[in-house]
Amino acid sequence: MNKKVIKVGIAELGLAAAPDIIRTSGLGSCVGLIIYDELKETAVLAHIMLPDSSLSRADVMNPYKYADTAIAEAVYQLAKAGCDTKQLKAKMAGGAQMFRFQPSSDLMRIGPRNVEAILEQLKKHDIHLVSSDIGGSSGRTVEFDPSTSLLFIKTVNQELKYL
Repeated sequence: MNKKVIKVGIAELGLAAAPDIIRTSGLGSCVGLIIYDELKETAVLAHIMLPDSSLSRADVMNPYKYADTAIAEAVYQLAKAGCDTKQLKAKMAGGAQMFRFQPSSDLMRIGPRNVEAILEQLKKHDIHLVSSDIGGSSGRTVEFDPSTSLLFIKTVNQELKYL
């Protein structure tokens, strides 16, 4: 069987079923969130840029850009693909603090705020977070294999990791 690599860009969402794998790169303060069904060997990867869609102008909103709307869309896509939404699990990587700012500037803590918003949404959707590689100050590329549920993480200037 030929494996295809499904590439997900910034503020995009993609779905992959085994034997295909799914990848995104350029994760700095963005978070690569994988929500998957182990039994169906199917996963959605969302490249989330910002914590909350209330920050957007309604006339130009991209639902994949924000934690709240991307996670709702991921659950919908998995249900449409025949997955049991009560069995979904998640893994995530990213959420780095790419730039140094005054600690009082919460607005610029985009990476940590993305992680907080994602954790809140996962709880809301009753999705168990299995593992994560978050924070730091380096960019990441992630690749998820739905057939093994392994998340491969390449962080700038670090060893490869598997979660």
